[in-house]
Amino acid sequence: MLRLGSAFLLAALTALRVEAHGYVQDVVVGSQHYTGYLPYQDPYVNPPPERVIRKIPGNGPVEDVSLIDVQCNTGASPAPIFATVPAGSQVGLNWTTWPDSHVGPVITYLARAPSDITKWEPGTDAVWFKIDEAGKTVDGKWAATDVLTADHSVWSVTIPPKLKAGQYLLRHEIIALHSAGSYPGAQLYPACVQIEVTGSGDALPTTDLVAFPGAYTSDTPGIVFDVYSDPSRAYPIPGPAVWTGGN
Repeated sequence: MLRLGSAFLLAALTALRVEAHGYVQDVVVGSQHYTGYLPYQDPYVNPPPERVIRKIPGNGPVEDVSLIDVQCNTGASPAPIFATVPAGSQVGLNWTTWPDSHVGPVITYLARAPSDITKWEPGTDAVWFKIDEAGKTVDGKWAATDVLTADHSVWSVTIPPKLKAGQYLLRHEIIALHSAGSYPGAQLYPACVQIEVTGSGDALPTTDLVAFPGAYTSDTPGIVFDVYSDPSRAYPIPGPAVWTGGN
């Protein structure tokens, strides 16, 4: 009975831990589903399942924006496969149930791989450009809670239709601001999806390329932001402007 009780207790604690934060559990391209890296299952499967999302240690955040962990999450490394995405199509990123208290923006970047995406790591090079962002609407709705929940926990991102074909790392993140009144406090939940873009476009950005770490600092507006003192205050989304040259 003690063992059984311990097992139930462990299961309950695990459930609470999983519910507390979140991660991308599925990637949808057209009718194709790619299961995301499942941190509480995949490490215990032999042989390991092949995923398009680079591995993460769990459902917790990165809070130190000076670390390489802010790029693709703690301990991330290249995944063995990639998703094929036609330029101009949508990528659906299905999050686990997101806590109502974890308000904040949803932001997506791309980085073009100069070589095999299943082996490439960006390091600290300035190779990332922003393709999508959403923060707080004029009527006070937050992207990471109100909008994401209304869309059944799926965030849809359009790959620029004129983007040059090739392999890219898609960095998708939620920044939770419930403790971001001072630094460290903001909680970053990055996920890196390996994709191969097809099409006949030839557009690539030449400006507003950023590095991770580097794009955000300890005093960046939007990384430090008090969500409680003035609910009507506009939110400054961190990072560069969204690249529109591929539209």
